[in-house]
Amino acid sequence: MNSGGFGSYLLGLSRKIYELSGEDTEGNSRRAIKEPGLGWMIGYLFVVCFVGLFVLIPLRKIVIVDLKLTYPSGLATAVLINGFHSQGDQMAKKQVRGFMKYFSISFLWGFFQWFYSGKQSCGFKQFPTFGLQAWKQTFYFDFSMTYVGAGMICSHLVNLSLLLGAVLSYGIMWPLIDRLKGHWFSESLKESDMKSLYGYKVFLSVALILGDGLYNFLKILSLTVINIYGTIKTKNLNAADGDEKKSLEDLKHNEIFLRENIPMWIGVAGYLVFSILSIIVIPIMFPQLKWYYVVIAYILAPSLSFCNAYGAGLTDINMAYNYGKVALFVLAALSGRENGLVAGMVGCGLVKSVVSVACILMQDFKTAHCTYTSPRAMFLNQVIGTAIGCVVAPISFLLFYKAFDVGNPHGEFKAPYALIYRNMAVIGVQGFSALPQHCLQLCYGLFASAVAVNLVRDFSPEKIGKWMPLPMVMALPFLVGAYFAIDMCVGSLVVYLWHKRNPKKAELMIPAVASGLICGEGLWTLPASILALAKIQPPICMKFLDS
Repeated sequence: MNSGGFGSYLLGLSRKIYELSGEDTEGNSRRAIKEPGLGWMIGYLFVVCFVGLFVLIPLRKIVIVDLKLTYPSGLATAVLINGFHSQGDQMAKKQVRGFMKYFSISFLWGFFQWFYSGKQSCGFKQFPTFGLQAWKQTFYFDFSMTYVGAGMICSHLVNLSLLLGAVLSYGIMWPLIDRLKGHWFSESLKESDMKSLYGYKVFLSVALILGDGLYNFLKILSLTVINIYGTIKTKNLNAADGDEKKSLEDLKHNEIFLRENIPMWIGVAGYLVFSILSIIVIPIMFPQLKWYYVVIAYILAPSLSFCNAYGAGLTDINMAYNYGKVALFVLAALSGRENGLVAGMVGCGLVKSVVSVACILMQDFKTAHCTYTSPRAMFLNQVIGTAIGCVVAPISFLLFYKAFDVGNPHGEFKAPYALIYRNMAVIGVQGFSALPQHCLQLCYGLFASAVAVNLVRDFSPEKIGKWMPLPMVMALPFLVGAYFAIDMCVGSLVVYLWHKRNPKKAELMIPAVASGLICGEGLWTLPASILALAKIQPPICMKFLDS
């Protein structure tokens, strides 16, 4: 159970719903607004967070077995579990030793980097690998062992698609659009303003994600209808792995994973029951959001959940916040000026909750598939973990809120994402005319491009289709930046060279080494967070300036 990631998501959702539900339109500190009650927040989370547990249960076989999506974090967890539970197996012992070695290296490297990150934009994570001009466009290697490890697990196609998206966005599109400042958008606006360059980044990435995700959702849905038992044996679905012969180990994994089936009626009934409960309760808690908008949100949520789970299976990046932005913008626009801010934010929370929880459940099913774990037991643990998170997250938020000046734009904890989401709601209330010029036209073009690339991949000869990039993967650097794509390509390069030098050892050790790199740096975030809460600052700021 990915309780850490789920708890972090719930904490962010609690903070966002609270900070953005007020009527202060000047972005001032939230201290002027009445503090939220603990029972109010717990009740809200219990209503919205359980819906996502049921939405993708009918598609779990397609996502895990038929499509064989990677889910790097889920796979890394499985490698760790399998390694520590294997006894007397020399291969397993080598993997455990490799894991512990690179886990230690990654943890110590994170500790070493901390000393040089005294202020913002300091440290090895800001090292201008390709020069200062490239660094300004986020083209640099930031020495993140987590992304290098993820790149070692992901396929070469995924990593190269990330790099292509980074070159297309930060290498070409954003510099060209930035030159049009004063023509397409006002020069007086900050780059982070949704009416400025950031608006292009958000909506163009969403257009690519929706184009690719909805195409694949409709393709899978149509194939599922043709074969009601969900046994999809078409060329298109099997072409991605290029190997039609399954190993005995794969067959054993699939047999155990499918033996304890979760009936489809549980997913359907659970989704309907919790959706109806949410449709009743949410308009009572937030009168600004009408019940029929909640109905629309839950009608669209299954397709958006599949889009997100599909993308996370390829890249290990949960993009639920982007799908939440779509709901936010639409609901804010439909609700009007009087109710749009709160209605948009609450609708964003509903969609984001469903999409994120469904994605995390599929990731945990990947771990269950690789560790011969009962999917029923995994689902039950997910239910228990969700219930715990709905209680712990609001308590954590209130403790954090009372200890620090959260939301103060001039303080240490500015909560920048709260401001971003709120600006989106403001633009939604004002209408599409508030967007930067030509933004919608560019969105239409990228959406069509994503569909066209998928059509070429599915209907062209294999020697052509296998080289088609993945639009959903390309969309991630549009918003995040190019640095993590470079990290993952470094991981892909390590795998390529390792296979060239020693194929047998590479096949055995790459999952363990990658898992060690991911887990080591991930564990370092815990003491780093404690140091930050204790207000202990790194002693050195390493920064590079133009001579």
